[in-house]
Amino acid sequence: MNELVLLKLGGSLITDKTRPYTPRRNKLADLAAQIASVRAGGSGMRLVLGHGSGSFGHTAAKEYGTRDGVRKAEDWKGFAEVHFQAAQLNQFVMEALHHAGISALAFPPSGTVIASDGKVSIWDTTPIRMALANGILPVVYGDVVFDEVRGGTILSTEDLFQHLARQLTPERILLAGLEAGVWADFPARKHLLSGINPQSYEDLKASVGASHGADVTGGMESKVGQMLALVQAIPGLEAVIFSAEEPGNLARALTGEALGTRISA
Repeated sequence: MNELVLLKLGGSLITDKTRPYTPRRNKLADLAAQIASVRAGGSGMRLVLGHGSGSFGHTAAKEYGTRDGVRKAEDWKGFAEVHFQAAQLNQFVMEALHHAGISALAFPPSGTVIASDGKVSIWDTTPIRMALANGILPVVYGDVVFDEVRGGTILSTEDLFQHLARQLTPERILLAGLEAGVWADFPARKHLLSGINPQSYEDLKASVGASHGADVTGGMESKVGQMLALVQAIPGLEAVIFSAEEPGNLARALTGEALGTRISA
């Protein structure tokens, strides 16, 4: 088995999004241990890890409005601050992976990606491919990038996965957060959708809703929309939105157990 999986650890999962600049270090350690366990299981799975910015990057981004564009001197101060905070959280993630015995390399988008009006336009993914070929876990994350139209902007992990999926053609994309999946009746949370396809989603848009806490990259509706676009563009791809808050859920999802909401064409 040489399956390629793109996995995102949501910002709401790895930070306390109601308290600025607060990582959930015990949760990070547990998630890293689950990833290490699956990688040691002999499946041959290739994994690219992404993570959100949670109460780190989103807090600064909301203050400066960075995603909408960067032009004035004060905007560029915010641009640098958002990068600093996103990198701070990435360091906590990398430490957790290191302590779990995982060989991992971070690829900060700010130094490798150019955007055009909020979408990736230039990204040489060769180093990521070489990391995968040599058993190293590549790590990307929501970060500021220079933008040919906006001056600068922020790309979420889902924005990055939009490009990576087309370049690397993974079999699965897993989005791990706090929510059990996509709710048909958010915020009541009584009806969890087991599956979504392009046809069914048109009837659901109004009830999917937005996320809790500070989130400048679109919340659940944006995530679902981006994943629907990808599963239609890449034959055989499926995406899963699930909760990794329950112990062991991340390992279960990685090994293919049905959890959360499956998005397919």
